[in-house]
Amino acid sequence: MNNVVLMKRLMIFINETDKWHGRSMSAALIDLLKKEGFSGATVFRGSSGFGVHSTVHTTSIMDLSSSMPELILVIDAAEKIQSVIPAISEMVSEGMLVLDDVETIKLSKSS
Repeated sequence: MNNVVLMKRLMIFINETDKWHGRSMSAALIDLLKKEGFSGATVFRGSSGFGVHSTVHTTSIMDLSSSMPELILVIDAAEKIQSVIPAISEMVSEGMLVLDDVETIKLSKSS
């Protein structure tokens, strides 16, 4: 039987050229989330997009950009998500955090 569990989804929108102490921001955020005991996080690289400065970035060969958008997706308990937001806010100088409620269903096949 699958059980639905209410959780929070955190989406962190950054740029692949963003840095934290000389490292890529996405790698630094993944390390933070792992250190804080989150069960998982995924980085997605956008194929095109624009942000607050309205500059369109794309992977098109005609307009090859080295500054693509990245999205880090994390789903966990609301308290755990809330606890890490201050650290993320300190690290990310320009970007956006999006929080929403999600229903999760953990799927697993036992052998």
